[in-house]
Amino acid sequence: MIDGKSASEIFDSIRQHITSGKLAKGQTLPPVRELAAQLDVNRNTVAAAYKRLVTSGLALSLGRNGTVVKETPPPIALEGGNPHSPLTDLSSGNPDPARLPDLSQYLPRINRTPRLYGDASVSSELSQWARAWMQETLPADGEIDLTSGAIDAIERLLCAHLLPGDSVAVEDPCFLSSISMLRYSGFTASPVKIDEEGMLPEKLEEALSKGARAVIITPRAHNPTGYSLSKARAAKLQHILNRYPQVLVIVDDHFALVSSAPWYPIIAPQTLHWAVVRSMSKTLGPDLRLAFVASDIATSAKLRLRLNSGSQWVSHLLQDLAYACLSDESYQQSLAETRKLYAAKQHKLYSALRARGINNIAPGDGLNFWLPLGHASQSTAFALAKAGWLVREGEPFGVNAPAQGLRITISTLNDSDITRLAADIHQALSL
Repeated sequence: MIDGKSASEIFDSIRQHITSGKLAKGQTLPPVRELAAQLDVNRNTVAAAYKRLVTSGLALSLGRNGTVVKETPPPIALEGGNPHSPLTDLSSGNPDPARLPDLSQYLPRINRTPRLYGDASVSSELSQWARAWMQETLPADGEIDLTSGAIDAIERLLCAHLLPGDSVAVEDPCFLSSISMLRYSGFTASPVKIDEEGMLPEKLEEALSKGARAVIITPRAHNPTGYSLSKARAAKLQHILNRYPQVLVIVDDHFALVSSAPWYPIIAPQTLHWAVVRSMSKTLGPDLRLAFVASDIATSAKLRLRLNSGSQWVSHLLQDLAYACLSDESYQQSLAETRKLYAAKQHKLYSALRARGINNIAPGDGLNFWLPLGHASQSTAFALAKAGWLVREGEPFGVNAPAQGLRITISTLNDSDITRLAADIHQALSL
């Protein structure tokens, strides 16, 4: 069935059989020695074809157990809530709509001059604002670029530096969209366990020593847990990264403008390629698809090449809206209030649960609160549903193994909601 004399011909033959279904998902390919004898070619030729199948994401190498046709991964759970649920929805991961700006009032400030091919991809005003804002994050000279959201930025950065099949160290549990992006882009997620201070240093060291080519770190308001890096933990991670200068370091500071946690440097002085991504989704709303990317000059050049081959730039209409909001003093005052409000909700829920004897929790930052569980989350989620709450089960956030816990989005809760929720959580855990 498989034919060809060169590695490229053998690869194309197997690829065609996979596409047509003649080679089923999960089916083991013939051993290298056997297929080489069958085709009357050198074993290295078959080995090269198999290696290309693996790197292209069509097959999976199991070492001595052979090479198998890669199975189609099951769909990953998506972010967002259920607007049709009769329950109080705490599953969405969304910011409080009442704390987002009324963009219509900023529409008159949109530049009416048409932007054309060849114009600067980032408006000068927004670029200056972003450079001043992100200056604290830059370990060295860098450039500012814009992408259509944080995941768009991270995918383009990874694709610019890595090859399919390369390993990327990520927090475990991990943001759902990051897990999905890595899977469908052909990268291998290398899970790094976290605690309330962030990535565990010894686990990051382990992932890097095993060949991870990139690392994605969330410094503040980690999704799903809400945890932020402590100063001591950030220093330890930076020390480790200093020993792996060739690793691409991506800092996903998605909650920057509304975070109550301080910024601590993570990128090591020796790191050759780095990027800090700051999204506007939690600040201006998920529909305003814009993220700032500060990166070293070489990485910025690669990112721009990938942008040029596609959308070329983020719409200047969005850029104008973003700048109008971010440069508005009254909105900046509103942001300060939002920051305090989210922090207060986190503290109140934490205190209410502690008062009921629930001690295996840690205070977080941002929109989400993590409730660790020592068992599968479904029964506790079901008990809370009977009490009127829709929460997000934690299992899908696990990278390679299910994460046991509940993610609770607290952005829209008021004080009485928090008191009632804490009581219902205590009751659900007592069943």
